[in-house]
Amino acid sequence: MHGLYFLESNPQQFIWQSQRDGFNHLYLYDVDGNLIKQITEGKWVVTDFLGLDPDGKTVYYECTKDSPLERQLYKTDIKKLKTSWITNGEGTHNIRAAGSMEYFIDIFSSTDIARAYYLLDEKGEIISTLLEDQDPWEEYKTGELDIFTIKADDGETDLYCRIIKPIDFDPTKKYPAIVYVYGGPHAQLVTNSWAGGANFWLNYWAQQGYVVFTLDNRGSANRGFEFESIIHRNVGDYEMADQLSGVDYLKSLDFVDPEKVGVDGWSYGGFMSISLLLRNPGVFKVAFAGGPVIDWKWYEVMYGERYMDTPMQNPEGYDKACLLNYVGNLDGKLLIINGTNDPTVVWQNSLTFLDECIKQGKQVDYFVYPGAGHNMRGKSRVHLFEKITGYFNDYLK
Repeated sequence: MHGLYFLESNPQQFIWQSQRDGFNHLYLYDVDGNLIKQITEGKWVVTDFLGLDPDGKTVYYECTKDSPLERQLYKTDIKKLKTSWITNGEGTHNIRAAGSMEYFIDIFSSTDIARAYYLLDEKGEIISTLLEDQDPWEEYKTGELDIFTIKADDGETDLYCRIIKPIDFDPTKKYPAIVYVYGGPHAQLVTNSWAGGANFWLNYWAQQGYVVFTLDNRGSANRGFEFESIIHRNVGDYEMADQLSGVDYLKSLDFVDPEKVGVDGWSYGGFMSISLLLRNPGVFKVAFAGGPVIDWKWYEVMYGERYMDTPMQNPEGYDKACLLNYVGNLDGKLLIINGTNDPTVVWQNSLTFLDECIKQGKQVDYFVYPGAGHNMRGKSRVHLFEKITGYFNDYLK
């Protein structure tokens, strides 16, 4: 996933990234393939390698050393392996580095600051504040935000969660809840950034009177190889188990109506949404799935076979993950949306699901966006948000 980075001061050596010790770290090699040393180490991941100083003595990188929810700028002396923390402040630091590594643009966000641009020196001191936008939503009513952890069903693994309460929250009331899910690789929905990583649409749901819940299950990004690779050959299983742990927590809250829980997801999240509905009858009252993967043998080879191997190598895994096998369990309201020109999750996925619903006499709601790809843009996106929100308002409240 990462290319070689040759040292300008010594072109016979290069930096290589690897998860060989369980977490993505930096290693120093020579051009003969000999490992010289491991530069970074620990139960955290390097998320972005920025480069070296002109002398080739110090590496600079963003990482999760302080928390999986954060991104901080660090540097490590290659010879002494002394590591120093450069950025200040809990949150997400997205760094643009000068070639000399003497100055940095720090694009910063946290649950308190929507976006800030700081110019930093090599010690992390703020030379200039270019922009600091505290709260662009100040004139809007938004729900109370909380980020926390629960345990996975193994009793050990921490799962990060985000909950947004309805506006004008009354703890004596019972509210309907929506689980917003993605669940797939290379994504992290819960972060120490503005709104906890949530978009304003989720706060719009809070304005509509919903509790909005999100959990990053095993298989999602930036938690190390064991956490991420557990889904290999069995997509949908561990992710679903973790999401159900989240639902159990959600339903245990006094202010959540356990009979009114919905789930929403797009792409991998659409696969998860339908999986959760069909493989756990009675848990969810309403589900929405956008651009959902129905059968993994129809998904693009580069991605699908990376996590599932081939259908010939892993027939059991493909069969278990195929949602056509669970249509008979459909109980509740399900809305599926697809773009007719989706090149990522091809239209065949949801069309075959419809066909199977017809064969088994199961009713399902379906909507298409003519000519749209895997995501909706412009007026179609506004229409999409209205469509999904209206569906939950009609059937979940």
